[in-house]
Amino acid sequence: MQYNKNKKFQILKQYFGYDTFRDGQENIIDEIMSGRDAFAIMPTGAGKSICYQVPALMMDGITLIISPLISLMKDQVSALNQAGVMAAFLNSSLTQGQYLKALDFARAGKYKMIYVAPERLLTDSFLSFAMNANISFVGVDEVHCVSQWGQDFRPSYLKITEFIEMLPKRPVVGAFTATATEVVKQDVIKILRLRNPLVMTTGFDRENLRFSVSTPGDKYAATKEYIKSHGSESGIVYCITRKLVEEVSGKLEKDGFSVTRYHAGLSDAERRKNQEDFIYDNRQIMVATNAFGMGIDKSNVRYVIHYNMPKNIESYYQEAGRGGRDGEPAECLLLYGGQDVVMNQFFIDNNSDNEEMDAEGLEEIKERDRERLKKMTYYCFTNECLRDYILRYFGEYGSNYCGNCSNCLTKFETMDITETARKLIGCVQESRERYGVSVIVDTVHGSAAAKILQYRMNQNRYYGSVQDMSIPRLRQIMNHLLVNGWLYQTNEEYAIVKLTEKSFEVLEGREQVFMKLAKEREKTAKPAKTAKSGGKKGNVEITANPELFEVLRGLRTQIAREGKIPPYVVFTDKTLAEMSALMPVTKEEMLDVSGVAEAKYQKYGEIFLEAIAEYKK
Repeated sequence: MQYNKNKKFQILKQYFGYDTFRDGQENIIDEIMSGRDAFAIMPTGAGKSICYQVPALMMDGITLIISPLISLMKDQVSALNQAGVMAAFLNSSLTQGQYLKALDFARAGKYKMIYVAPERLLTDSFLSFAMNANISFVGVDEVHCVSQWGQDFRPSYLKITEFIEMLPKRPVVGAFTATATEVVKQDVIKILRLRNPLVMTTGFDRENLRFSVSTPGDKYAATKEYIKSHGSESGIVYCITRKLVEEVSGKLEKDGFSVTRYHAGLSDAERRKNQEDFIYDNRQIMVATNAFGMGIDKSNVRYVIHYNMPKNIESYYQEAGRGGRDGEPAECLLLYGGQDVVMNQFFIDNNSDNEEMDAEGLEEIKERDRERLKKMTYYCFTNECLRDYILRYFGEYGSNYCGNCSNCLTKFETMDITETARKLIGCVQESRERYGVSVIVDTVHGSAAAKILQYRMNQNRYYGSVQDMSIPRLRQIMNHLLVNGWLYQTNEEYAIVKLTEKSFEVLEGREQVFMKLAKEREKTAKPAKTAKSGGKKGNVEITANPELFEVLRGLRTQIAREGKIPPYVVFTDKTLAEMSALMPVTKEEMLDVSGVAEAKYQKYGEIFLEAIAEYKK
């Protein structure tokens, strides 16, 4: 089939309501349509789904989208059906009768796109369908799950290669994920046996997200105050355990907030109901463990609070990235506490997710997870740009100043801490590298604690050498030395501080150590814009009408409830904001609003035009 490159623009406008592609999308689509495999690493909200949905609508045969996420399948199939595209999903949420009926429709050629869970691929019923179908393209979503070095390895993903090789004709294969380090990237290409793939990383940065780290004495009070200041906005609060989810959601409910909860200890029916309450805007706040969120396509989440520090940067960035999927500003706040490290260490040491692996392989994975936890912990301590810290983790390097994170918005002064650094490093050396951070800090501070006396650290030459500095400031400096390689911390259950080559540069007076320390903690910048910013139309800034925006949002809620679909499937907040700014009066003007496609106009266009006309009167 000859590929008409202009057709992709027609499909983009007709079914999705957009005039232009985002960064990387067009290139990926062109390569897939030329018959080349593709591996796309695109941040949450960058439009990965467009990269496989547009080719699916141009190819002659069927496109299979392999995903581990029931919620994502339902959301995307619902959105596609709303846009006038016939699509279906095949997963464990269907009864046997529904599943077989969907397969019959698939055999009859009713669907252009079929979303399928990896566990279904090698079942007799699905293989019977696949062996006789014209499958042109296979898209693998959340593809980091195929690698045991990914943060969410799933053995079921290893069935994908076997399935593809069983097909009578090999389809084009596309692999998609939001986060992948270089090791994971190479592993995915090898395991899926991608053929000369286009490897496209559009950049990990999400400019609309503001990152903040806080260490409050009372986490609940800080969370309550934050949510209170964000009015009726939608947000997620992540907790590390089910018990904490119950505790925090219970307190918020008692304090009068519109809240629901999600964790693996709830029944399937309750999880489904609570998730739908949040997605359909019936409840404003979701308190959940990390079991919630993968594949949730809710576009108007304005903040994500991590009540506890996650176990690695990949998980944190993926969970934080559930805010601001519509491209509008959102805030990502991490509330750090020392117990978070202990809890995550416990989970790593008792990991039972990969019991089928041998002892050596399992220990290797635990070692990798401890190293990741260490880098996550350093994120909570760094005084450098938080955004830049995350981007550097994924191999991107910026200016170390974003102007939109809590560190960049705090006034710092650069101080020479060489003398204190020398005493901390000297203490480690004299104690023969046998102790952890707490013992070293307490020793130089001159603590008379029982363990210091028991270890005879009061006889260390550096005992009490930095008595005039506070323990928190000493810990800050110690963490700075660890983050920047002047010291090293092992990954054992009891982490030991060790010397590095750089340690001797400081001890021997050949290197000075400087550190940015906060002068004050007052944030001088204005708060992030709300979802009603309006954005740009072409190169022109447009300003949303807040009053009309609320009118349109109310209308959207009414339509969504009547149709039993999530509100953002009707129109996103961003589309409503632009609609309120432009106030279209004709079909042509309405279709010019970003996110209003022909099929959406046929369903809802006239209703929204009437509401705008009524408002203008």
